[in-house]
Amino acid sequence: MFTGIVEEIGVVEGIRRGAHSAVLQIQAKTVLEGTKTGDSIAVNGICLTVTALTAAAFSVDVMHETLNRSSLSRLRPGSAVNLERALPANGRFGGHIVAGHVDGVGKIIRVRRDDTAVWYTVEAAPAILRYIVEKGSVAMDGVSLTVAAVGNTDFSVSIIPHTMGQTVLRERREGDWVNLETDIIGKYVEKLLRIAPESPEQTGITGEMLSRYGF
Repeated sequence: MFTGIVEEIGVVEGIRRGAHSAVLQIQAKTVLEGTKTGDSIAVNGICLTVTALTAAAFSVDVMHETLNRSSLSRLRPGSAVNLERALPANGRFGGHIVAGHVDGVGKIIRVRRDDTAVWYTVEAAPAILRYIVEKGSVAMDGVSLTVAAVGNTDFSVSIIPHTMGQTVLRERREGDWVNLETDIIGKYVEKLLRIAPESPEQTGITGEMLSRYGF
């Protein structure tokens, strides 16, 4: 589990591509401290397992499913990436619950400055937007952010200078794609509220179902 508080910006040193997968070698410093093979590191918000270590870099395997659902397929040697180690049991919970399992990608359609902050408006699919609520949390390229506004086809976040300076969001421009992970709690609540239908027509909670069970 992660919190969306980026520890450092790493640099992709090399990419070895397979038919449907890839191996990334990423230059880093902070996240290598105490890390061993088999540990998890979030790369632009995606939980990946460390498969090899050197004094100044680590390697991770990226499977087909991850390449299809994320923006990692767009990385090139020299690309900067957000890095965060998994949260230790005694760690400080500074952001929100981030699993590192992205729901998909969004497209930045507008960037504007508001005094010291920068607003990003991100277009996303309905399947992602349904879990994004105003003043809720969203992880964007692994960065824990508060949702400032939600529209029919997009949402907006306002990013403070510190976050801009410490993450790769400072490089994002209109037309760029970002990894998105919505609040996992909302997804669990939705599934738990889906009562097993007694007929193909009955799905979820209805007024009739609540009445039948005494509510």
